[in-house]
Amino acid sequence: MTKTEGQQGIRPSGYRLPESTHLGSVRLQVADIERSVLFYSRVLGMCVIGGTADSVSLGAQDKDREIIHLRQLKSARPVPKRGLLGLYHFAILLPDRASLGRFVAHLSEIGEYAGMSDHFVSEAVYLTDPDGLGIEVYADRPRDAWRYDERQLYMTTNHLDVDDLVKSARGKRWTGMPPGTVLGHVHLYVDDIDKAAAFYHDALGFDKVVWSYPGALFLSAGGYHHHLGTNTWAKGAPRATDADARLLEWEIVVPTLKDAEEAARHVKDAGYEVKKEEGEWVLTDPWGTSLRLVPERKTN
Repeated sequence: MTKTEGQQGIRPSGYRLPESTHLGSVRLQVADIERSVLFYSRVLGMCVIGGTADSVSLGAQDKDREIIHLRQLKSARPVPKRGLLGLYHFAILLPDRASLGRFVAHLSEIGEYAGMSDHFVSEAVYLTDPDGLGIEVYADRPRDAWRYDERQLYMTTNHLDVDDLVKSARGKRWTGMPPGTVLGHVHLYVDDIDKAAAFYHDALGFDKVVWSYPGALFLSAGGYHHHLGTNTWAKGAPRATDADARLLEWEIVVPTLKDAEEAARHVKDAGYEVKKEEGEWVLTDPWGTSLRLVPERKTN
């Protein structure tokens, strides 16, 4: 069943993030910067675009934007198998299905294990970095192929047809993250879906997109399948702390400075922690996970 744009999802009753809102980068705390850079370059095909002795910026082959920023804390504890409240995974969106097919073939060639799922709106591959931080690499299906059940987007977790996906590469080899690769979404462990909705939907202004998936809530701006996932699948686990390998913060990019100010003000008025830093705003959710609201960076 299809619906018109105005009938899809559940809009917040108050402030709503602009339609063109998208994500910027993730900042991760890792124990060994050299080990992490080797993983992200060899396995994911990321390029170093800048850095210091204890921090590195990574992007796609065109090096036109930071997608991942790594910061080293040598004593950082690895993520336990059960997980910690905070990051479940961050997700790197490839520009097309053929790129994902090449990536999957590349993983097979280097012997790297990955989980795989067909989510109907997208096809996805799941990995874990050397510190236990979760990563998704995925490609979207065309929006006109997405379906809705009443107002709710139809999403699945089904078997991925790997052979067909690899065929889409038409024999071309993986040469690294292609131009047009971006941070597509972030997925967080929380311990209460209602509290997550209060912060990310009611206060920050994301639309609810999928709300009947067991133990999870998916939210977005502009009708996307999700810029943010939250789930309670690690309920009872402790929060990630400054001593852990963890997500330090993730960026939400809005069109203008005024949009960033308005969103931050709405979150602050709802009683949550908001801090201004050089024309950007850092917000902290109920589990101590930080996000940075930034205006779109203009390029010449």
